[in-house]
Amino acid sequence: MAQSGNSVIKPRYQPTKVQIKAPYAPGQLLILPRAHFLYFITAPGEAMRYGVGVGRAGLEFQGTATIQAKREWPDWRPTDEMIAREPKTYAKFAENESYRQPGGPGNPLGARALYLFKNGRDTYFRIHGTNAPRTIGLSVSNGCIRMLNEHVKDLYKRVPIGTKVTVL
Repeated sequence: MAQSGNSVIKPRYQPTKVQIKAPYAPGQLLILPRAHFLYFITAPGEAMRYGVGVGRAGLEFQGTATIQAKREWPDWRPTDEMIAREPKTYAKFAENESYRQPGGPGNPLGARALYLFKNGRDTYFRIHGTNAPRTIGLSVSNGCIRMLNEHVKDLYKRVPIGTKVTVL
């Protein structure tokens, strides 16, 4: 296992420059949830590969979206569906409908968030950092794509608003 910041992750989940056969344009993102990888296409046939954590079965996003917002140290509030599924976990949010957890190291969205939109509407799915680095390589979230904070900071700098994201 390799050290990454304050966490330990498997070496295969470290950012790695790779060759790909998929026909995606430079600048696009390709996410393969079952493999737990996100690919940032850097040139025809080349990509930077990052390890990710993804949603539990039945909660994951699939399809094509566009990054329409980016936030540093974003605040967060679980969706109504998350509160309904896990009322004890999210009790403080259920009791106070206007409460949003401020951004910071304890926030589940971590250091950065990329907001995915489809047909101009927020999907409520995000590519974001995490306050639980040991979940990289696992399918345990409520649907978002999670990255180590240092990795999402790198990706955040690389992708502009309007970036196409494909999740297979």
